[in-house]
Amino acid sequence: MAAGTSSNVHLHDIPDVILSNIFSLETETRTRNAMSLVCLKWLLLERSTRKSLTLRGNIRNLFLLPTCFRAVTHLDLSFLSPWGYPLLDSFSNPLVLAQFLRHAFPSVVSLIVYVRNPLTLHLLASQWPNLQHVKLVRWHQRWPAAPIGSDLVPLFDHCPMLSSLDVSHFYCWTEDLPPVIQAYPSIATSLSHLNILKHDSSTDGFKSHELLSITASCPNLRKLLATCIFNPRFIGFISDQTLLTLAINCPLLSLLHLADSTSMSNVRPNLIEDASISFATLGDVFSKLPQLEELVLDVCHNVKHTWPALELLNTKCPMLKSLKLGQFQGICRGIASPPDGVALCQGLESLSIKNCTDLTDKALIAISHGCHRLSKFEVLGCKQLTRKGMWEFTHNLRKTLVDVKISYCKNLNAVSSLQALEPIRDRIEKLHIDCVWASIIGEEKSLKNWSKLQYLSLWIAVGESLNPLSLSGLNDCPSLEEIQIKVQGDCRDQPKPFMDAFGLSCLTCYPNLTRMILDCSGVTGYALTAPVGHTDLSLWERFFLSGIQNSTLNELNYWTAQDVDVNQRCLFLPAAGLLAQCGRLRKLFIHGTANEHLMMFLLGNPTLRDVQLREDYCPAPDNDTITEMRVGSCCRFEDALNSSSRHVPD
Repeated sequence: MAAGTSSNVHLHDIPDVILSNIFSLETETRTRNAMSLVCLKWLLLERSTRKSLTLRGNIRNLFLLPTCFRAVTHLDLSFLSPWGYPLLDSFSNPLVLAQFLRHAFPSVVSLIVYVRNPLTLHLLASQWPNLQHVKLVRWHQRWPAAPIGSDLVPLFDHCPMLSSLDVSHFYCWTEDLPPVIQAYPSIATSLSHLNILKHDSSTDGFKSHELLSITASCPNLRKLLATCIFNPRFIGFISDQTLLTLAINCPLLSLLHLADSTSMSNVRPNLIEDASISFATLGDVFSKLPQLEELVLDVCHNVKHTWPALELLNTKCPMLKSLKLGQFQGICRGIASPPDGVALCQGLESLSIKNCTDLTDKALIAISHGCHRLSKFEVLGCKQLTRKGMWEFTHNLRKTLVDVKISYCKNLNAVSSLQALEPIRDRIEKLHIDCVWASIIGEEKSLKNWSKLQYLSLWIAVGESLNPLSLSGLNDCPSLEEIQIKVQGDCRDQPKPFMDAFGLSCLTCYPNLTRMILDCSGVTGYALTAPVGHTDLSLWERFFLSGIQNSTLNELNYWTAQDVDVNQRCLFLPAAGLLAQCGRLRKLFIHGTANEHLMMFLLGNPTLRDVQLREDYCPAPDNDTITEMRVGSCCRFEDALNSSSRHVPD
């Protein structure tokens, strides 16, 4: 339209096809819901273009099940309440419920569901025979008497078009998967994405023969993620021959992610033992995977002198964009010109280096010259790196680098890490540092503006304070929206907290902070009566959460501390009282258990509208009669939360 002219064109005059395309481009749920409130036409259009939906609420309230999202192709049923209970067991005729779900969502081809027992999958899979992607979730233990593979058989029986399977959050035995895949060769051949990467250190990794059996049956895999055993002292460890055979079995892989089962542990690594993997074999493996775009090898045992093999990645895997190496030594010598080792991988956009004990500043600088496209960089457990080398690295990559993680590096505490990132302070969007405050004492507070920082991740030892965060130089982050805090340590080694509060009140300096993950799952202590001279977890919980009532958060994921001796992670009275005072909190997800009367405390918070207990850790308590929110308890709490007498401002 020419400048200065007037027009009576209204938004409703936009053709429906164009408007529909506009709606399809928006994926954020709350934004779509707001768009649907404009008018009836927009409401119908939004519902008819929604492709992904996560159902919440109690499964018994079938009258609340929406029937207007008939175009939804991706359906997530894993968060229905009561969380973790068999989905269909609440009904005398579970088949009717399964059919009702199929009628409401007839177009589903991608499904996520919590499968407590095989009946759930048997009834649901038969309703959507065209399923292509399935993610199974279960944190409760597998029934020991169940036949091998019985949990997965219904899925393979009813879904012949299956091409993607994710069991990374599904508690099962490693023996369950290979025989099922072998029994259904047509499905195995069509599988292109298989995720068997377990996210809990208590579960075993796949043995060499199991991994080879799976890959031999699935020759067309393009994405493979698996937890393995790299320790050569264990039966079935991953060797040179295993890696080479795997590459021969699946030559089309674009993503290969192999991690040792101990890589998920909270325990800091012991870098003594060597893996049974040679650099010569690695070079042969890379040569047989020409389509590789993302590679993760988190071995947790030393792989030495790897720079010659890594040089082949640039020529043999020309499409490689992301690389993560765990406990690889000698990845770049940094002494020659031109660069060598991983520094030759010029196409890399993401690089993670973990526990590389011989990585020096010179090698890091050589990597920054060679990998000039890096936008994401992680360095963990590299004890020779210094602030000077890291500063030079970020300075060389100041035009591309926006995502950085620095953790467990001896010479890079909180202050030195932030000083090393000074060249990209006005560009960085995501950041992780360890809260080691040694050098802050006596320093003057300096004002630093991190104008584009949107996500901040912190690691902090139990008993330490969060208050020095602003003194370290992270006091001015106007765009910060989300923070994740990982607390780790043993409370049993300390008689009590050495200060009144952990320091969550210091987060009030971030005006746009709305989401937080407070992860205390790495904290161990006494859940019941503590010995004389020690403090139980309830007082430690008061310490961690004091000050949260002053925050601007509207969404909180809280992982409770644990007593490993009794496998108990629960919410205590101090936490319930403090969370009830968070005046802006709308969503609260507690990863643990709680007594019903403590949950009722949360009803005192007038803004809360979405609360759920999730026991998403292994093994989730099966029949916890002390703290677990049983079906009746969950229903009573949710009825009170959603009662018409509670006015929730929106």
